[in-house]
Amino acid sequence: QNTNALFSLECGAHPNLISLSEERVVGGTKAEEGDWPWQVSLQLNGVHHCGGVLISKTWILTAAHCFRSYSDPRRWTVTFGISTAFPVMRKAVNTILIHNNYNSATHENDIALVKLAEGVTFTKNIHTVCLPEATQNIVPGSTAYVTGWGSRAYDSNPVPELEQGQVNIISNSVCNAPTSYDGAVLSSMLCAGLAQGGVDACRGDSGGPLVQQDTRRLWFLVGIVSWGEQCGLADKPGVYTRVTAYRDWIAEQTGI
Repeated sequence: QNTNALFSLECGAHPNLISLSEERVVGGTKAEEGDWPWQVSLQLNGVHHCGGVLISKTWILTAAHCFRSYSDPRRWTVTFGISTAFPVMRKAVNTILIHNNYNSATHENDIALVKLAEGVTFTKNIHTVCLPEATQNIVPGSTAYVTGWGSRAYDSNPVPELEQGQVNIISNSVCNAPTSYDGAVLSSMLCAGLAQGGVDACRGDSGGPLVQQDTRRLWFLVGIVSWGEQCGLADKPGVYTRVTAYRDWIAEQTGI
């Protein structure tokens, strides 16, 4: 029991996934309780609307576009655990901070912070992901995981149980090719997917995490689900807000 308590204090610690099966999420597999302890559901009037990422006891990182229509914190709650229908815990929202320069047309600066009305007590199944250094290099071709309750197909509904998908980081130059996004992917964005498609974030995954493991086997946040053309299409990977580009902004807003 004691080791569990110590364990959960460290960001990015992942008790269950010693060996992840090589396999929202489109083409994903179901997650087990505690697999992704930083994943939260942002619920509008009690209904899952977006994903989010726990980065401290009181702060959630998510996408700005989640709040385009509804930015009143009183209408939002945050739930924890793999089920959006039967959450382990629910918290009220105190503040929603949207990046000042968020541009809905270009998706630039698609990042926001949500402050909980009260702090979370960390457990094995609820704790923070590590944030990357601003200078951290995200290597094209490397493996990452996207998680969320988003739909399994572009035109279907979100799912009640958390899903995970394994994807590869794709360089911005490849992602900006004429057959792909043709220059729409800015330097503050990051692409991830499979060249042939089939595994991707989808509607309802927005604001959720794209994570990678470091050499110490801790998980750190590289991307926030932002946009893409439909879901799982070949040459149209998911596009994420590149967290390293906003590391200073996060620190300025939260002190983290």
